[in-house]
Amino acid sequence: MIRPKITGTGSALPEKVLSNFDLEKMVDTSDEWIVARTGIRERRIAAEGEYTSTFASAAAQRALEAAGVAPEEIDLIIVGTLTPDFPFPATACIVQQSIKASNAVCFDVSAACSGFIYALSTAEKFILTGAAKKALVIGAEVLSRIVDWTDRNTCLLFGDGAGAVVLEAVEGESGILSTHMHSDGNYWDILYQKGAGSRNPATRQNVDDRLCSSWPCAPWARSPWRRLPPTG
Repeated sequence: MIRPKITGTGSALPEKVLSNFDLEKMVDTSDEWIVARTGIRERRIAAEGEYTSTFASAAAQRALEAAGVAPEEIDLIIVGTLTPDFPFPATACIVQQSIKASNAVCFDVSAACSGFIYALSTAEKFILTGAAKKALVIGAEVLSRIVDWTDRNTCLLFGDGAGAVVLEAVEGESGILSTHMHSDGNYWDILYQKGAGSRNPATRQNVDDRLCSSWPCAPWARSPWRRLPPTG
């Protein structure tokens, strides 16, 4: 029986650190409060000139090296992200160019926090059907570019970075046994970005109203957006 197996992993993070103590200077919160409820002590923030593809490519390259797989052997690249470099083309295409995986089919999956799991499940199906033999699955975000840094309910949760795995078709070995995916669209509006889509496109007015930059636009997040201040 052919199964998809993870044969290499890689990750990449920005150098800039935003600690809970830095957040104490930005919103009404505390290190103790954050750690007690989330376990988070710090998050990484992308610098100018660093993008989702920057970290996705670095993580992918490290995963390839760990697996001992050459870029040209990869026939599928899926990036799970809700902060792509551009609306199109797919960030996966930019990764392909960066790591020189010229033989890969490339596309993105947008499923928010579960994006990597959806991407992994999709790659699993490609391998099980024989449509792909070696795949790169990447989860990557630069959420600091769209987070509302005045909303203490959510800004403490998010940071930037990427993780990647090489998935290979193997025979007679253990691998991914199965995946089971579920969704519930009844709760789509609990956490969402109001602007930059077909309902509220990126017009001058919508940008001025912070609809396209402030995230999340949930019912409790209504404070005006401001730029992340320097942290040293």
